[in-house]
Amino acid sequence: MNLFLILAFLFFIGSICGWVIELLFRRFISKANPERKWINPGFCTGPYIPLYGFGLCFLYLIARMEDFNLISNMILNRIVLFLAMAVCMTVIEYMAGVGCLHFANMRLWDYSQEWGNVNGLICPKFSLIWAALGAVYYFCIHPYILDALYWLGNNLAFSFFIGLFYGVFVIDVAHSINLTAKLRAFADDKELVIHYENLKAHIRQVQEQQAGKYHFFRPFHSELSVTEHLQEYFKELLEMHAANHVFGRRAVRK
Repeated sequence: MNLFLILAFLFFIGSICGWVIELLFRRFISKANPERKWINPGFCTGPYIPLYGFGLCFLYLIARMEDFNLISNMILNRIVLFLAMAVCMTVIEYMAGVGCLHFANMRLWDYSQEWGNVNGLICPKFSLIWAALGAVYYFCIHPYILDALYWLGNNLAFSFFIGLFYGVFVIDVAHSINLTAKLRAFADDKELVIHYENLKAHIRQVQEQQAGKYHFFRPFHSELSVTEHLQEYFKELLEMHAANHVFGRRAVRK
């Protein structure tokens, strides 16, 4: 089967499964959500996270490298395989984080409180988690991925739904880019880095207080405009940092 179709299918599956993983992680595990509310993870509106889509593509390609028998010792071969997966996922995570900081003045996640972190974007703890997830993928998921690809090869009509996914995905990304431009303009004007999840939490709190409801898939959809939400968010930051007597550009960035 064509490699492009394989990777397109894997990106489709990985993006959706990654969204489910993040959804459950934020609901039941994340310390950033002490109220244990359902939070739509990621930057896109729909139920998919592109980072995981790219991740699954690379995990698949790395796992297939085992077919070349580059290392004769099976145990050592798999250790190197899992380390390669961890490094690959860490690099993807770092590049995505740097891209958001550089092009949008925005943080989608923050590991600043974790030991050994690099710019709050990656840290040893989550690199080890990526290695563990790589092992889980290899032993528990990869065989089913191969079965799914075999099924896809015999049912190419399903590629229509893959194409439909990408059609919706492209529209969603275009909408997200438009939103990013507004966030970037505001961040540049106020000389700050926007913590995207904190901003969504702020909007959710306002929505629940004023309207008694919250749009799970459209966190910025409300009676207030995006600019008004950002102004309220910035006012909240001012009050918080003024209370700690440490307000300034550097404090906001942390």
